[in-house]
Amino acid sequence: MTDKKSEKNVEKMTEKAAVKFALKSITTILTLACAGAALAEGKLALEEIIVTAQKKEASLQDTPIALDAFGEDALEREGINNVGDLANNVPALTIEPFPINNTTLRIYIRGIGLIDAQVTQDPPVGVYIDGAYIARSSGLATDVADLTRIEVLRGPQGTLYGRNSTGGAVNLVTKRPNVDEIEVKQAFTIGNRNLITSKTSVNLPLWEGAAAKLAYYQKDIDGHISNNGGGGSYGDNETIGYRLDFGWDVSDTVRLDYAFDRSEVEHYNYTYDVVNPSTDLDTGAATDGFQNLIRAGARQFYNYNSSNHRRSQINSSVPLLQSDTDIHGHQFSVVWSASDNFEVKYIYAQRELFDGAAIDLGTGASSEGYRLDNNAVFSFAVDPDINGTGTCRVACTRNTQYGDRRPDLLQEQFSHELQFSGSFFEDRLSYIAGIYYFEETGDEDNGDVHHQLSAPLGDTGVGARIEVLTQQVATIDNTAMALFSQTTYRPPILDDRLSFTLGARHSEDSRKASIFRRLTTYMVTSAGSNLERQMADVGTLLTDDVIQGVGDRDFADDSFSFTIEYAMTDEINFYLKQNEAYKSGGFNIREPVTADGQARFDKGFDEEKVTSVELGMKARFLDSRLQVNADVFEQTFEDQQLNFTILGSLTDTTVANAGTSTLRGFEMDTTFLAARGLIFILNYAYLESEIDTTTNPLSGEPDDDFVFNSAPQNAYTFAVDWTLFQHDNYGRLSLNAVYSFTDERNGGGRVPFATQEFDANDDFAVVNARLGLYDIPAYGGDLTLALWGKNLDNENYTINNVHNLPQADRASLYGEPRTYGLDLIYRWSN
Repeated sequence: MTDKKSEKNVEKMTEKAAVKFALKSITTILTLACAGAALAEGKLALEEIIVTAQKKEASLQDTPIALDAFGEDALEREGINNVGDLANNVPALTIEPFPINNTTLRIYIRGIGLIDAQVTQDPPVGVYIDGAYIARSSGLATDVADLTRIEVLRGPQGTLYGRNSTGGAVNLVTKRPNVDEIEVKQAFTIGNRNLITSKTSVNLPLWEGAAAKLAYYQKDIDGHISNNGGGGSYGDNETIGYRLDFGWDVSDTVRLDYAFDRSEVEHYNYTYDVVNPSTDLDTGAATDGFQNLIRAGARQFYNYNSSNHRRSQINSSVPLLQSDTDIHGHQFSVVWSASDNFEVKYIYAQRELFDGAAIDLGTGASSEGYRLDNNAVFSFAVDPDINGTGTCRVACTRNTQYGDRRPDLLQEQFSHELQFSGSFFEDRLSYIAGIYYFEETGDEDNGDVHHQLSAPLGDTGVGARIEVLTQQVATIDNTAMALFSQTTYRPPILDDRLSFTLGARHSEDSRKASIFRRLTTYMVTSAGSNLERQMADVGTLLTDDVIQGVGDRDFADDSFSFTIEYAMTDEINFYLKQNEAYKSGGFNIREPVTADGQARFDKGFDEEKVTSVELGMKARFLDSRLQVNADVFEQTFEDQQLNFTILGSLTDTTVANAGTSTLRGFEMDTTFLAARGLIFILNYAYLESEIDTTTNPLSGEPDDDFVFNSAPQNAYTFAVDWTLFQHDNYGRLSLNAVYSFTDERNGGGRVPFATQEFDANDDFAVVNARLGLYDIPAYGGDLTLALWGKNLDNENYTINNVHNLPQADRASLYGEPRTYGLDLIYRWSN
């Protein structure tokens, strides 16, 4: 283990380097500003950015929140169509696909996120679409039709956004219908890996004050890993999405909006590539010898990727099955502007999610002799009900066809939110207050007996093998309600440049869950490698363990925020804030199939609470040509929820509440308009993270080896947006290039120190660029042609690693290789 003193010295050196980097960056930008001033012709100024981070429209510079905002042009330029596309675009944000379902995302802001995605546990980063909360991480990588803005709010957002925002929040904002004009937009994209996308948007005024908008989106792309075995290829994706919006200005004071959206995805999950062969366990447990035989049997089937480089092809020894995601929902809102100083807003939202993920963690094996999947076919004749004899032969019930044994997630949610906002005393006192109610039901159904593991016992090629079958069904029934308010007072002192904001939220949560989990293990007396031979083998029952747990917990919380803002000048604002947030407790459906596991499920885990202190500056210099937004913060967690991987298991975990953990950091977002048509952007995030010694729920002993699993110490993006040529008759030629760096991070899970090296991700950098000819007059509208590329230098990097597969101590998912394409976009309005 690394010497603690040496570690501290390295940390100090890294901190100094980070501070030097930040100071040097600011100095460089100011130097460029002075040089660029001489190039200006006429008045130059950065455009104002409007956000809704505080549930009302306001300038980004007047909003005392550390946040990143991507408008419609930026989304188009960066190729951002969903939450997952934000990866490598926000330094304080890291995004990973869930290992067994690539449309499910693990989102981390300032190192806070959830490594597991299960129906009974909530993520700590809240995701919202047009102000409505999305409860599940499943399907977040699905493209959203007609996005107009994305906002990433960094740090706890507990008073306005409520529970489950201890890390932050992501707001997705779609384009509203325009009651004044007919608008048509058609975009096509073609690219490598047979990429074809089509986006269509039509806006039609219906009658005075009313309009409807229809948006349709379709995308087909091949994965970057070919499958030499049966079934689809890894990463193949077909997405269809559409959205219908209706807006009506009923009167001068009343506005109605309705939206229906649906997204359907058919895809094949990417697979882990094995890097390091598994080593024998040595935990002192009595089962070590048996597990070591399984590991030895698994190792013989693999050609290991010792170079740790992304491979372009991997074989699936059993047919790779398709996964499906279907999301649809309705949303309705009405706004009544009773006067210039009083407004009432009501939002209703309802969403349904179906997510079926085919799992195959054994890909790359040389034959069906080793499998780790949930396909329907069993590699020997099996009676799922067990006939009491402990053995099963050909005559017993069995499924000999590969088919659907996916864990299907069905979830439905709806919410109501009633907001009141206004001002008094000539706008010196402004407020927003509201009532929120949320209800959710769901089940994760894998109730049919399905395959999990097949492996020879030992590496001799003859003798017995192990076969593991499983069943699992989990249900939830959750409700939540809240009362919230935020009030800002600007006293008549200091030229009205000082203001105080107090926020408060009372939350109550009721969570109910159940679990049925069964694990059945057979010893098979023949080790034939051919599937037809295996079907005649004899399986002797070793274990048949079941847990049936029921959990019922209520949680309540009061969170507060207090902010002081001072506008030193019209363009330089400082704020100091203390903010609280809480994340609801829950239950863990991956507890081991033991009496202790059932007891832990029934008990559940407690809520977590975070308190954040942040000092920030939002400023513009050089006649609004240089924008510098910066903040320093400290976030302290009490009872932080930690997911623990159980060493030697495939899927078993447990969850416990740690004592205290702390995050400290510095962030800086800078934008500089150096000359007409030339913009430089530098965004930087520095993060320190520490989890205090906590009790390991498995050993019961104090443990100081737990870490934040996705908290890079340094991350930054540097971008250039340069207009090379502009003419009224020929359009505008512009180049946009982005360099993005992410430091090394722990990755994997909350695991013992001995396995952290297998889960760690190295630092990496990617370069994206787009060269476009914009605003070309064509057929009464505007045409855009743009060439783009992502990861242009074909950087090889991992986005997730696991250490607990029987065949490998390290297996890796890799980031996307170089991709490129051509956009053709046409806009017309009348």
